[in-house]
Amino acid sequence: MSTVIPLLETLRALADPTRLRIMRLLASMELAVGELAQVLGQSQPRVSRHVKILCDARLAERRREGAWVFLHAAAAPCGAGPLVDAVTALLATAEQADPAFAGQCAEDRAHLDAIRAARQAHAQDWFARHAADWDELRSLHIADGPVEAALAELLHAAAGEGLGRLLDVGTGTGRMAELFADHASQVTALDRSPEMLRLARTRLQHLPAGKVELVQGDFAQLPFGAASFDTVLFHQVLHFAQAPEAVLAEAARVTAPGGRIAIVDFAAHDREDLRTQYAHARLGFADAQIAALFADAGFVPLAERALAGKELIVKLWTAERRPGRQQA
Repeated sequence: MSTVIPLLETLRALADPTRLRIMRLLASMELAVGELAQVLGQSQPRVSRHVKILCDARLAERRREGAWVFLHAAAAPCGAGPLVDAVTALLATAEQADPAFAGQCAEDRAHLDAIRAARQAHAQDWFARHAADWDELRSLHIADGPVEAALAELLHAAAGEGLGRLLDVGTGTGRMAELFADHASQVTALDRSPEMLRLARTRLQHLPAGKVELVQGDFAQLPFGAASFDTVLFHQVLHFAQAPEAVLAEAARVTAPGGRIAIVDFAAHDREDLRTQYAHARLGFADAQIAALFADAGFVPLAERALAGKELIVKLWTAERRPGRQQA
């Protein structure tokens, strides 16, 4: 049976202002259906009906994560890739040419930014209150020792003689920076939380002067120039990202061609309590998600490892920055 979607069906799916707004938002990011409902100012059942029409026309695809459903623009394998690209280009042109549509799109993005800023503020408040307990909280699901040993093995296999300039994203109390300092020429430990950075500074004060730099910053807007690092590490950090694709794009920008990235995080799970109790934005990651994130950002997968924890599985993924796709 052919998977080609007739043009008329595609046009019918787009023949609604709300669905046009949804497609414009999906052009740049994956969104939870609940987020769409808030942005659009409509009930979730109503938005779900619009989502079903777009998915039936294979202009969008759903992905369930625990109790949440995420929506993203359809990719080529679903049979509608070229049409999705054409629709995206058409709507981008419409936004430039139609002031009313442009104003609505700008308002939608502003609402989305406000929603995500509120969630980020909640997460930052959580980090401020729990900074002193961070190491203990992080090890609740699996002991640190096996994870650190596996990470060291995969990183050294990927990096060869040394890690070069290392960026530890979301350094927390500085444990990863401390662990790999002897294998790096320079370590930059970044965290958004001042409380975490104060703890990291205390932990790392025994290292040689100039070896480690602590920087306050956001992993979605890294305060570094292109190709600044040879190794970028995300240790139990990516599940706090509202938009992991934007975070990986930033990581790619600051990674030198031929450099590598390592991600340590949970495998996909359904523990909804981690959203409410520990401010997780994502319930882990499936291998296919990470593969897609790597590919979109310009990384080539190298190796992966799974470690069974007390309740959840911890995954490690490494990849190399593909030459020739360096971003400005």
